[in-house]
Amino acid sequence: MTRKYHIVGNWKMNHLSQDIFSFFAEFNKHADKITCHAGIAAQGLHLPLIKEHAPKGGFFEFGAQNSANNNSGAFTGETSPEAIKDLGCGFTLVGHSERRAIYGEQDALLNEKTLLALEKELYVIFCVGETLEDREANRTEDVVRVQLDEGLKNIPADKKSKIIVAYEPVWAIGTGVTASPQQAQDAHAFIRKHCSEKLGFNGEELIIQYGGSVKPSNVDELLACPDIDGALVGGASLKPADFLALCVAASK
Repeated sequence: MTRKYHIVGNWKMNHLSQDIFSFFAEFNKHADKITCHAGIAAQGLHLPLIKEHAPKGGFFEFGAQNSANNNSGAFTGETSPEAIKDLGCGFTLVGHSERRAIYGEQDALLNEKTLLALEKELYVIFCVGETLEDREANRTEDVVRVQLDEGLKNIPADKKSKIIVAYEPVWAIGTGVTASPQQAQDAHAFIRKHCSEKLGFNGEELIIQYGGSVKPSNVDELLACPDIDGALVGGASLKPADFLALCVAASK
């Protein structure tokens, strides 16, 4: 089966409005070169700007970096999945390592967030990955297995096609250190097999992205791996030339 690669930029807490105008002024000049699926996850207050300035067409979507486990109510500072969908977003991230580590988000909460986002017809990019300590102790598969089992439990059968898994080894995020293609491929193969055999996903159709210091200089060898279906990109997504290069590579 032939699938299109998915390249999603996670801007994290970066950019001001002028940066966004400049980014898309440059990016949009070359959008006709892109045939992969592309998207940007931005700060919530910037999503309307991206909606206005991003390239139009089915290949590009914009989404949220985080989504609450409630649609409305007295939850100051949270972002409603219902409001995310209402704005026109196509997806949300759930379970990014920074949400897990800095804000203490646990598996049960992430599962609630995932289920509610799916209920609102958002795609969910569900992030998993191990720390350097886990990697050095050969606990990668054990850690990722628990994250998948707990975070993706009770997903309705008709919603499983709206899950994208992003494998992001924590030791490679923002460090400049990238998992070797073989390390990444091994983890992706494990995720595909586990989701298919234990969690009831269609393993052939499940999209699994790699994240962790992806850049134009290493994207080709990562995308060449049979179980890597794209990338969730941090720093390299902030510059239009770099993000465009990633999307062009994934469009070959």
